[in-house]
Amino acid sequence: METTTRPLAVVTGASSGIGFELARQFIKNGFDLVIAADSNKIQEAASLLTGAGTSVQAVQTDLAKPEGVEKLYEEIRATGRPVEAIAINAGVGISGDFARDTTLEDNLNVIDLNVRSSVHLAKRVLPDMVARGQGRVLFTSSIAATMPGPFDAVYNASKAFLQSFSQAIRNELQDTGVTVTALMPGATETNFFKRAGMEDTKVGAKEDKDDAAEVAKEGFEAMMAGKDHLVAGSLMNTVQATMAHVLPDTTTASIHRKMAEPGSANQ
Repeated sequence: METTTRPLAVVTGASSGIGFELARQFIKNGFDLVIAADSNKIQEAASLLTGAGTSVQAVQTDLAKPEGVEKLYEEIRATGRPVEAIAINAGVGISGDFARDTTLEDNLNVIDLNVRSSVHLAKRVLPDMVARGQGRVLFTSSIAATMPGPFDAVYNASKAFLQSFSQAIRNELQDTGVTVTALMPGATETNFFKRAGMEDTKVGAKEDKDDAAEVAKEGFEAMMAGKDHLVAGSLMNTVQATMAHVLPDTTTASIHRKMAEPGSANQ
């Protein structure tokens, strides 16, 4: 068993984007890390994050598969150290008309990664935290959780699930010393839009996306403060999330369609 006074944190989806920047926040604030992603870029991320006195362990694993989650949890347990904080951040999107453009496989992959793996990993890590009487959990949700998502139907629904799930277990754990926070970014400058096939959408082509480093900093601080959720990034994200609670779903769905319809960047 490793002996250290530094707390241990876990970040999934840490090879780039918000996940990588969350990992940087943990390092800056005195944590050692276990980071995970499905590509070998996670090793490059670990090299960039490792510095004097810090330990960063990279785990390349496909969290969309149950055995991938179990592999990560086994690596966490193998450290012999308690998890002080975990950022369950890994996620993916798929763009297109659900019935006519996207494949069943791609849609189920969104559910497997965004929803199932988040529940699976939380179910493994949270009992240990509760037993110790301390711990912090951050789920990367989205302002997409607040509205139906035409052309992102499964993605938005997956984020709505995470939002509801995180707030429910937060309430369940209110007297345990364990806090749960939902991070709700808007459009952020990451590889997400390219991976989701959304580069030709109005939101994907948007030039003034939020900075991933700033979103991660806000999310980290909200988690450490034990907040229930945080709409991160620009003021417009807060306005959009607030309006989504007031307007009917038919209206917010129409607004989302204008931003996410394939080809809308050229309209």
